[in-house]
Amino acid sequence: MLAKIFSASVLGVDAFIVEVEVDLSSGLPAFEVVGLPDTAVREAKERVRAAIKNTEGNFPSGRITVNLAPADLRKEGSGFDLPIALGLLVANEMLPPAALANSSFVGELSLDGTVRPVPGVLPMAMAAKSQGIQRIFVPEANFHEAQLVEDIEVFAVPGLSQLCQFLRGETALPPPKAPGQSQSEPANAFDLDLSDIRGQKVAKRALEVAAAGGHNMLMIGPPGSGKTLLARQLPTILPSMTRAEALEVTKIYSVSGLL
Repeated sequence: MLAKIFSASVLGVDAFIVEVEVDLSSGLPAFEVVGLPDTAVREAKERVRAAIKNTEGNFPSGRITVNLAPADLRKEGSGFDLPIALGLLVANEMLPPAALANSSFVGELSLDGTVRPVPGVLPMAMAAKSQGIQRIFVPEANFHEAQLVEDIEVFAVPGLSQLCQFLRGETALPPPKAPGQSQSEPANAFDLDLSDIRGQKVAKRALEVAAAGGHNMLMIGPPGSGKTLLARQLPTILPSMTRAEALEVTKIYSVSGLL
């Protein structure tokens, strides 16, 4: 039986949708992943095998072929663990295919089935939305990051077992934990304003001109002359970022694993 699941992969600071095709056929036991996978994706075989055994009990027997399309783009990261596992369960008729329709899945699996966070979930959610996908299932730790994307339903997945029960219509997914700090209203990171710095009239004027015109600026001087202090206070005279600009900056943090 053939199963198709949507996922995503990061390319630079953006992401693209990947169709995970899982074919389960009779024959000698084998597990192959094709479609330009990197080492982390190839190693998903063992994580998926252990996670399914420790949560659903039975691992499908036979020849397993996983194709990551489009095949001409390199797939990186461990976020394909969850969609590969779900594809195997659908191909083995342990999950209803209709429950996974119009949805994207991202997450790394531990051996006990726990879903671990992965970098780049924000651009993945943005890519899913741009392709008309209505739902995205992400690790619990990445939930609030994915929620920054509007007009797409986000689900937090704590583990493979809980997700399978949800897809079968048996139980609801548990609510995600509240974030430690609001992402829409970040704390003020600046103790001083540019106007609080005494002296440095010429340097401050140069900063104001650079900020107003969007120019580059090179500061040269001996240690202790105030270069670092002035550079740190430059953001205090810049306007607040628009939502689009904030998302672009957050995407960089997301793919770097800093969120």
